[in-house]
Amino acid sequence: MLGTVLAASTAVLAAPVTGLLGHRALRRSRNARLMRIGTPDGIDEQGYVRIGGIEQWISVRGEDRHNPVLLELHGGPGAPTSVFGPRTRAWERHFTIVRWDMRGADRTLARSGADGQGGPTFDQVLADAVEVTRHLRVRLGVDRVLLVGSSYGSVLGLRLARSHPELYSAYVGTDQNIHDAGRDTSTHRALLERLRAAGKRRDLAAVEAMGPDRHRWTARQRAAYAKLSATSDPMTLHTMRTVVIGSLWLSPLHSLRGIGSYFKGMSHSETITDGTGHFDDWADGTDFDVPFFVFQGAQDVLTPPERARRFFDDVRAPVKGFALIEDAGHFAAFRHPDRFLELLLTMVRPAIGGPTARPQAG
Repeated sequence: MLGTVLAASTAVLAAPVTGLLGHRALRRSRNARLMRIGTPDGIDEQGYVRIGGIEQWISVRGEDRHNPVLLELHGGPGAPTSVFGPRTRAWERHFTIVRWDMRGADRTLARSGADGQGGPTFDQVLADAVEVTRHLRVRLGVDRVLLVGSSYGSVLGLRLARSHPELYSAYVGTDQNIHDAGRDTSTHRALLERLRAAGKRRDLAAVEAMGPDRHRWTARQRAAYAKLSATSDPMTLHTMRTVVIGSLWLSPLHSLRGIGSYFKGMSHSETITDGTGHFDDWADGTDFDVPFFVFQGAQDVLTPPERARRFFDDVRAPVKGFALIEDAGHFAAFRHPDRFLELLLTMVRPAIGGPTARPQAG
């Protein structure tokens, strides 16, 4: 979902390209300095690891190797969260953050090209995630990994946490997607209402023609639907422009050509959603053998907190917790990274064997 939302906003980059390259260079340099890790027990490893038969990009960063390892599953599909590194720099004081460009995304796509991605398909990426986790256990010498699924990454995250409790110390979902095989059509009705109120008759007709049954949608229709869902909501659109596109524009990891490659990865990854319209998280099971948490934007129209809460209420887990992040819709963890970190430290860290803590000022 994140990927299709970003693809709708490429025009936002047009003005800075023509007039603010000097400002961009200054800010990117500042962000690069912010990202330096100089602590004695710190780790900053970035490179390719052979996963699922292809070279895939993995970043491992943190100020103390003894901190819990946190594997973040990015959304999109095809939109790695490495662009948010400067915004989430404080997370690396308390966790070793692993960010992985999934099959078909960004640097992984650039390494072996479109023909070397094998689709990609949902099942392939799910298998890759298990292999990445096992690699991290060996490389970092840990028994279990804290799993954080963000947006479309949370679709993968639920299945990993349910099927492989031996690999994960806890599961945290944010922008949590809940599939119910299409029974709940409230988000579709809400989108129609927003388009009707805005007088977007052409878009309204297109969504009405698609109908609420996601089983019948193509990958391109799902992408178009996500784009309209995001751009028709003022909070999502504002966050997309200021937080998401702003972070990509100022990312020290992405040249101008790299930004283009980032968008190519999102387009290429649309096929991951093929065949997922029948997914039913309730039918798959609400029993989890790991601590289970959902931290959702209170005003999220893409992955509504009401649906996430209904699923959460049915979950049985050793420990569980739910929290709303106010003044946030989709991308809540990156709009308010300080609040998300506080939830990790006060709710999740004690459940995985660490002390209750609060983020440091600054």
